[in-house]
Amino acid sequence: MSYDVAAVRAHFPALTEGAAHFDGPGGTQTPEPVARAVAQTLTAAVANRGTVTPAEQRAETIVADARQAMADLLGADLRGVVFGRSATELTFHLSRTLASGWGPGDEVVVSRLDHDCNVRPWVYAAEQAGATLRWVDFDPATGELTPEHLSAVLSERTVLVAITAASNLIGTRPDLPALAALVHGVGAKLYVDGVHATAHVLPDLQASGADFWVCSPYKFLGPHCGVLAARPETLEELHPAKLLPSTNEVPERFELGTLPYELMAGTTAAVDFLADLVPGQPGTRRQRLATSYAALEEHEERLRGRLEPALRDLPGVRVYSNAAHRTPTLLFTIDGVDSQVVRQHLADVGVNAPASHFYAWETSHHLGLGAAGGVRVGLAPYTDDSDIDRLVVGLRTLPRG
Repeated sequence: MSYDVAAVRAHFPALTEGAAHFDGPGGTQTPEPVARAVAQTLTAAVANRGTVTPAEQRAETIVADARQAMADLLGADLRGVVFGRSATELTFHLSRTLASGWGPGDEVVVSRLDHDCNVRPWVYAAEQAGATLRWVDFDPATGELTPEHLSAVLSERTVLVAITAASNLIGTRPDLPALAALVHGVGAKLYVDGVHATAHVLPDLQASGADFWVCSPYKFLGPHCGVLAARPETLEELHPAKLLPSTNEVPERFELGTLPYELMAGTTAAVDFLADLVPGQPGTRRQRLATSYAALEEHEERLRGRLEPALRDLPGVRVYSNAAHRTPTLLFTIDGVDSQVVRQHLADVGVNAPASHFYAWETSHHLGLGAAGGVRVGLAPYTDDSDIDRLVVGLRTLPRG
């Protein structure tokens, strides 16, 4: 299985600007086929969905194609694929819907490993419903969130558990099937933030045990929108607030207003691009995605194997990404050097590596980093060896004192 990173990079116009991008966890660069799909949709005749005019039919096709593409990517049923403005919006919307059935005595579990997108909506929903909020911690030394951590806060009163598939701050990938078994064992639902994970590991909704999986196409080469996946029968049980004339069909009953056709076309193009990271492979799109993701994981792990030892060997560097299973995402600080100074120095030498808490508010505080967070470097499908070299040289030439 061959991963030709030079051929992949040739599809990204942004890379011609010359920067080495380690900011993928905040949003990847866009390949030309995705931009073209968006532009072609915006410049073609498109109308509200229907079956009469070509413009209506085009909109119908775009929506159907996007649902199928995301179903293939997530190992889900296309009838359970919901599009929205962002993962945050979708989570807020679903939290309000689920909370309408909660009350005093019910318990909701959130994790300190999560992006606030998968924390605050549930905090507010629990408060408004009068339910009890419980926190599951992780080990700040190892970055691990284990079944034992979760078991300590579960009870027969638990109605929902919200946990990430991979930390956007330190990369930790909890054992979702094991956690899901515990959650379902007490009769609760599992809501998974797959935003960071979907960019690095091919998801499988059924195998993960998640009842809900939310992600953001712009984290895996697509445009800015959000996608929620669930089993259709799970969505059928829920009745969100919606406009009276809008359909009550699933999944449309969860989609507010007219869908962003151009972004959905771009999402389909992104999934197709991912499926062809290793060109010429046979099989269905899902099978080609499996091949491409396997090659991508191998490529990213090889690069991480070069970067991480060099990073850990630098004087004063403290790395917070230590879990056994994690994405190629590293959070670090340097003793005596403000992380924003590190960020600026790297930017000055053409390396994009931002510093922040990256909305993983609870995670950053649990690690003792507070609101400052640290410097985060993440690999993407277009990262190559020269990028790694530039980052390491940039850190070695960082002025001290």
